[in-house]
Parts: sequence; C-alpha cells; structure tokens
Amino acid sequence: MINFVKIQYMKFEEYTQTTATLQKRIQAIDKSIFDESGNREALETLFSCIDLTTLEGTDNKKRINGLCEQALEFKNVLNGKTVAAVCVYSPFIRQSKSVLKGSDICVATVACAFPSGQLPLSLKIEEVKWAVSEGADEIDMVISRGKLLEGDFDAIYEEVSQVKKACGTSHLKVILETGELQTVQLIRKACELAIQGGADFLKTSTGKISPAATPEAVVIMLDTIKEYHIATNIKIGLKPAGGISEPENALLYYKLVKEIVGKDWLNNKLFRIGASRLAEKIKTLLIA
Repeated sequence: MINFVKIQYMKFEEYTQTTATLQKRIQAIDKSIFDESGNREALETLFSCIDLTTLEGTDNKKRINGLCEQALEFKNVLNGKTVAAVCVYSPFIRQSKSVLKGSDICVATVACAFPSGQLPLSLKIEEVKWAVSEGADEIDMVISRGKLLEGDFDAIYEEVSQVKKACGTSHLKVILETGELQTVQLIRKACELAIQGGADFLKTSTGKISPAATPEAVVIMLDTIKEYHIATNIKIGLKPAGGISEPENALLYYKLVKEIVGKDWLNNKLFRIGASRLAEKIKTLLIA
C-alpha cells in the first residue's frame, strides 16, 4: 500500500469542529435576514446554480426530452435565465446534448458505479472514459465509501486521481455520500482526499440514501475548501445534493457559502445544487 503521507502535497490543519460547534455556527449564520432585493438576488443565484436532475431506473427518452425542454423553457419565462446543467444517467448524455445544442446548459452524468461505488477501479475508469466520449461536460463520481470506512485512504486518493485523468477536460464532482460517513472527522478526511486527488467540486450525496445533504456536512466541506484556497489560491466548488426541494433549505446553503468562503463562490462555476423539484418552486417565486 502507498504511504499516503508521501503523496500529500499539502498538510491540512487538524480539524477541531464537533457536531455541536457546527450546529451553533449554522444557527448563527441562518439568523441573517435578506431584504427584498437581497432575497431575490439570492433566489436568482440559486436558480442559476441548479443541476436539474433525474436519476431513476424508469428514466427513458421521453422523460429526458422533458427534462431538457424544461431547462430550455425556463429561459422564456425568466428573461434568459436558466439552470446550470441537467444531470442524467450516462445512456442519455448524447440525447441531452442534442436537445440542448446551442444553449449554455451543461450535461452532467453520474459515474463510478453510482450510487454504491462497488465496482473495480479499472471498470470505473472505462465508464468515465465512455461518458466523456459521449459528450458529458461534467462527471459526478461516487467514491468507494466501504474502503474509506475501513481506513484505506490511499485507495480513495488513487480512485479520485485516476478518474480525474480519465475526465480530460470534463469537470469532476466527487460525491462523498456524507450520510454514510457517520463522523465529522471521516467527512473531513473524505474532503481532503477528494481535493488532493483532483476534484473540481465536492458533492455531498447521491440522493439515494438518508440523510443526504445536511448543513453540518456542508460546513465541513466549506471549511476544507476555504483552508485549501488559503494555502494554494485554488478554488474548489461545492454541490449540496439530495433532499433539497424547498427554497428556504436552498437559501440556508446560500448563506453558508456566502459566510464561510465568500461571494466569489456564489456562481455556477463554483456552486451547484442537485435538485429535481427546486427549480420550479424558485421559478414560481421569481415570477410572482
């Protein structure tokens, strides 16, 4: 086994946060109140950061066409504004690219034996290469949580770094599945490994287990992103995903990003939200 200490290119600080301290910070940040113009600005930003998603076993050509057409239709009712991407299973990448051709909406897909991550690395790499060849702009990979839980940190680093190479110019979002990691320290370690392996984004969840995205996990992720940025001047993105269906929930994540890493992250180059129902609800608020 590789000695992970030897392949680190920066040493992260000891992480001293506990669940209790994280919750206190979240409560304090959540108390901030927007005025009417600030609330609209936040909602517009959130809308533009949504990855409009369908990841169901029943997905088919008709449903994918409907998802892509929904993303395009938003432009007609919101003065040209729409979501950042659609996120679909890999058999629908080429179809989605065709429907969205000429728009600036990205096509994302999930990979690496989503949602379980239980597949040999060589096959995960081939899956990613195929998705990229189909035209995926963004790859949302799952890590092998079983290996992380048993302490095989080298395997996670190697997995992410190899997938990053396979992505080529496609952006890599690394799904940590924080609800399965159980402790503050293990979520923190997953963040470190993903970033050092080459992640462009840290993503909370597959949306297939509960809990999915949580404010506590997002704060840990943002703390790690901030520390890494201070040390390297490199900005890593954040994507909460799973169970975010109400605008007030999304607004909390907006506040956490703004407070912890700052306004520079409040755009769809560095902030995404994985959701299927949120977009329509925010649209309703924006056109009211």
